Amino acid sequence: MYQDKLRELLSKHGKLSVDAHGLETESDLYEAGLTSLTTVNLMLAIEDEFDVEFSDSMLSRKTFQSIGALCDALEELLD
Repeated sequence: MYQDKLRELLSKHGKLSVDAHGLETESDLYEAGLTSLTTVNLMLAIEDEFDVEFSDSMLSRKTFQSIGALCDALEELLD
């Protein structure tokens, strides 16, 4: 549901080595070049875009591992 916007934010803030629009939903974003610094930038961009705040329990590599994982986290935050 939020994949297009997340791909756009990944393209802008993720500094991936590949085009975020070409990644599969479950592609490993860290293998695609996401780093701890760009994860923070991406998290802040998502929070700004969707007016949400990631809880401490969500601040893990697993949450940012793939576009699918990010969609799941975002849906949880927006419920």
